[in-house]
Amino acid sequence: MTASELAELDLAGQVVELVRRLAGPDAQAEAVVTRSDLALTRFANSFIHQNVAESTVGVRLRLHVDGRTAAGSGSLVSADGLRALVERTLAAARLCPPDPGWPGLTPPSPVAAGVAVDEATAYAEPDERAARVRAFVDALGGLEAAGYCRTSHRSRAFANSAGQYAQGRAVEAAMDGIARTGGSDAVARRCADRLADLDGAALGARAAAKARAAAEPVELPPGRYEVVFEPAAVADLLQNLSWFGFNGKRYAERQSFAEPGQAQFDRSVTLVDDPLHGSGLPYDLEGTARRELTLVDAGVTRAVAHDRRSGAGIGASSTGHAAPGGATFGPIPHNIRLLAPSVAGGAPDGAAVAADGPPPATGVAGAVADADTAALVAGVRRGLLVSDLWYTRVLDPKSLVVTGLTRNGVWLVEDGMVTRAVRDLRFTESYPRALGPGAVLGLGRRAVRQPDRVDGVWWEAPPLRLAAWNFTGGASG
Repeated sequence: MTASELAELDLAGQVVELVRRLAGPDAQAEAVVTRSDLALTRFANSFIHQNVAESTVGVRLRLHVDGRTAAGSGSLVSADGLRALVERTLAAARLCPPDPGWPGLTPPSPVAAGVAVDEATAYAEPDERAARVRAFVDALGGLEAAGYCRTSHRSRAFANSAGQYAQGRAVEAAMDGIARTGGSDAVARRCADRLADLDGAALGARAAAKARAAAEPVELPPGRYEVVFEPAAVADLLQNLSWFGFNGKRYAERQSFAEPGQAQFDRSVTLVDDPLHGSGLPYDLEGTARRELTLVDAGVTRAVAHDRRSGAGIGASSTGHAAPGGATFGPIPHNIRLLAPSVAGGAPDGAAVAADGPPPATGVAGAVADADTAALVAGVRRGLLVSDLWYTRVLDPKSLVVTGLTRNGVWLVEDGMVTRAVRDLRFTESYPRALGPGAVLGLGRRAVRQPDRVDGVWWEAPPLRLAAWNFTGGASG
C-alpha cells in the first residue's frame, strides 16, 4: 500500500469515528475518500487549444441514524473540514423522511487487490499526450482534426462503522479523434490501461481513410437494412442495455426487459460486466468487492446489477455496483464486454491500434477499417456499414425502443463490397429485438475497448453484423 493510500484510508476512518462520537454508537456510517488526478489535452482545427489537469481529494459520507438516511460530500480534509461534513450530514438526516428500505452496511469481507496500475499513465506529462495528438494530426495528410487525449488516476479508500475497510487504485488512457473533409467526418477511438498502447498515428490514419471514403454521400430511403456495426456503434448498444436493461432498480420496478433464465438474445451473444478486466477499482461505493458478472450467457439472460438497496428489495445480494446517484438511477454495469468468439473470455485488450491490420485502403474501400469488419461486410448482399450512433434517446424503457442518428460515416454494401457513402439516417429500434435469437449474423474476432465520456466507464466489443435495423428517416426528414 502506498503512502497516499494509507493517508486516504486514515481519513476515511477518521470520518467514521467522528460519526460515532457525534451521533452515538448506533449510527451507521460509511466514508469514501478519493484522490483524483485527471488530465485532458484537447485539439481542434488541428491544433491543441486546451491542456488542463486537476488533482483533488474528495470525501463522501453516507449515514443512517434514527431510521433516516442522508449523504454529504466535501473536499476539505482538515480536522475542521471533516467535522463540518459530519455535522451537516447529521443535520440533513434529521430532516429526511424515514427510510424503511435501508439495507444496512457492508459487513467485513475480503476485497481482492485490483489490477496493478501503470505508473507511467498515472503520472503522464502533457507532452506525452501532445505527442499522440501530433501523430494523429500528421497522419491525416492535411485533413482537419479535432478531439482529445486524456489520462486519469484515481486512488480510493473506504471505511464503514461495521468494520469494512478497502483501498485501491485505477488508471485509464483514452483518445477520441475526428478527421474532417469539406463535407464528411470520421472518427477513431480507443481506451486502454496504458497510455503507451494508444497509437495516435494509427488512429489518425484510420480516421483519415474513413473520412475520405465518406465523401459525396447519397440519400437512401428509410427501411429495414442488414447492418454491420463498428465497435463505436456497438458501444451505444451496450450503454443503453446497461442503463435501462441490466439495472437492478429498473428490474425491481418492472421497467426492464430483462428476464433472467430466458433466451432473450442470439446464442452468439455473451455479455460480461468485468470491471477488473482493465485497471479498475476493486470495490464499489458501499465497500462491496467488484467481480466479473455474467449478464448474458450464450443468449440466455443470467443477471442484472445490484447495489445493497436494490438487491435487498428482491432478496438478492449486491453485485458490487453501488455508484454515485444510485438511489435515483439505480445500479448500472459500467464495464460491459461483448465477448468476441475467438478467445475464451474475450479478446485481450492492450495491443496498440497498429496491430489491427494493414494500413487502411484508399477510396471508398477505406471505409472498411480492419480485417474483422471486412469479413463481416463480405457476407452482406445489400446493407449498410455504420461507424457510430449518437443522440440516442429511449422511447420505451420496457422494450428498450431507442431512436437516434448515425454519424461519422455510413456506407452502402452490395454483394459484399462497400460501394458508396450514404447520408446519415435516423433509426427507431428495440435493442434487445435487434440482438434477439437468430438476429446476429456475425461477430468480429477481436474486441476493441471504447471510452465513455466519464473515465472508468468503457464498453468493449468487436464489430457486429445484424440481420435488420429499422431506419425511419433520411437526411431530409
